[in-house]
Amino acid sequence: MTSSVQKTASEQEIELVELDLIQMGPLGDTLADFEDQTINVFGGIEGERVVARIYRYRRRKQRIISAMVETVLRPSEHRVATPCPYYGPCSGCQWQHVSYEHQLALKQEAVAAQLREFQSLAGVTVSPTMPAPERFNYRNHARFTVRFGGQLGFSNRITRHFARVDECMLMGAKINEAITELQDKAGETSNLSVRVGTNTGDRLIQPTFQNSDIALASGQKHYHENLLGRDFKVASPSFFQVNTAQAENLVNLVKERLELSGNETVVDAYAGVGVFAILLAPYVARAIAIEESSAAVSDAWENAKGLENIVFIEARTEDALGMLEEEANLQSTPDAVILDPPRVGCHPGTLDALLELGPRRVAYVSCDPPSLARDLDILAEGGYKVDSVEPVDMFPQTYHVECVATMTRASL
Repeated sequence: MTSSVQKTASEQEIELVELDLIQMGPLGDTLADFEDQTINVFGGIEGERVVARIYRYRRRKQRIISAMVETVLRPSEHRVATPCPYYGPCSGCQWQHVSYEHQLALKQEAVAAQLREFQSLAGVTVSPTMPAPERFNYRNHARFTVRFGGQLGFSNRITRHFARVDECMLMGAKINEAITELQDKAGETSNLSVRVGTNTGDRLIQPTFQNSDIALASGQKHYHENLLGRDFKVASPSFFQVNTAQAENLVNLVKERLELSGNETVVDAYAGVGVFAILLAPYVARAIAIEESSAAVSDAWENAKGLENIVFIEARTEDALGMLEEEANLQSTPDAVILDPPRVGCHPGTLDALLELGPRRVAYVSCDPPSLARDLDILAEGGYKVDSVEPVDMFPQTYHVECVATMTRASL
């Protein structure tokens, strides 16, 4: 490692160092040795030698050192040119410089590495990552930081600098249209959200703007999307997958892995606005959806109109799984349970209740490999066998990865 200090025209010191990049890190960065510690380096690929700019700051009294690649001295064969002018200053796309094929391989390995941390999962094979239908312009939801009297953009994770963005290559067309209209006019707020229905053209903008120069309607309480031919009403605070086309593939994958014959009772836990329960209802005898958000349950009931074999339970999953006989008049063990928890994974009570319930099949949908591996280990130790683990690329150009794991009760 070599280092130097340069100065800009304003005499601001810039610390540049040469680093060998060891491996990929947990945030999509590469790791490198620097000053007797391992640091995160944005914009690299394992095996490269680079010149990187060092950033030092404190977070909760902890001294943090990170870096961003300035120049590549020894490039990886997987490095590609980045098409976005905001790549780097924005930091939202961690892997735009990585070939898409290698992105898929990195995501497969990231899931596998987490599973290897647990003895009960050591023999589980992780499938190749399912590629996304679109590598850019796939997002249906954006959250923007607003600074400097109304500029829309993002705050860089490493530098903390604000990057104005006039068009985002990850966002769908109607979100970029909204950026054009709102740019330099949104000074009433410090943050704003835009959500669109990819298949419907519907759009939601929050908060409500009073500026008469803004031509777009804002302050909507909900918007509509269509998945696999079914309309869904989604309230402003409700969760919905950000990649509509890949979400349809995800639903079909879960359906296929559950091996539905039409006679099953399926429980959709952490159901949100009811996507899995509603889209699988035509293929099962009965669908039971559990969701604690009253706004999401209200939307789910509306979304399920015309389906007579579905019921929604407004409760925490860890509570409802143990009360299915009372809440849903369930007389026998459900055939399958779908778990789609938030990033932190399942509540411990949910896993306890699931093991007590003992469904034949479990499909676990996760966007966080560490919490997925932790929860699969608990279920494996409790008597379930992991049949498949399949990464799904819901978030191209980033390190994030969705995953579907299916399990069967080992006693069967």
